[in-house]
Amino acid sequence: MSNHRARFLQLALRANALRFGEFTLKSGRLSPYFFNAGRFDSGAALAELAGCYADAIEEAGVSFDLLFGPAYKGIPLATALGMEFARRGRDLPLAFNRKEAKDHGEGGTLIGAPLDERRVLIVDDVITAGTAIREALGLITAAGGVPAGIVVALDRQEILGEDGQRLSAAQRVAAETGVPVIAVASLHDLLAFAGENAELVGHREQLLAYRARYGSAA
Repeated sequence: MSNHRARFLQLALRANALRFGEFTLKSGRLSPYFFNAGRFDSGAALAELAGCYADAIEEAGVSFDLLFGPAYKGIPLATALGMEFARRGRDLPLAFNRKEAKDHGEGGTLIGAPLDERRVLIVDDVITAGTAIREALGLITAAGGVPAGIVVALDRQEILGEDGQRLSAAQRVAAETGVPVIAVASLHDLLAFAGENAELVGHREQLLAYRARYGSAA
């Protein structure tokens, strides 16, 4: 497992962003684990998280010129990532969106650097159904930007429905848009991590059973 993946999962446990037990998801499924990026709620945690994101992006080799954070969780994530890249010597422009358009002041839906003709990397926490990501892709394209990639913290590698294709939300978005999706870590990594951690190994069977039932084809 890549160093940044292990660091991310260790951080998620310390921050209580990653929990094990029985959790009812929005989909109605009963999951043996739950991930909530909102628990990265301190400057130190966000700084460490941004380092994991940056390492994953650099490993993937995606080319981009601008960071975009979809409202709401994507905004602090993209901001922290921008600061991490600046610390590494690359000062990137940053933009994000409002949930509702503003009809006074500067107006509009987008805030920050202009997107025109720039290669845009979308920064978010997860892709659940892909709705928010598709909205962000539409905003970027409408503003003249070129979507270059999507980076998320955790890919649950979980099918959306029972249509026989067994594609995850991330796989569907990548297939439909042609935009690559990068995950700092995935369910596959979580399983490996749990197998090597004495405190988590007891959850591995439940994780394997969940993957067997709802896991994507790859």
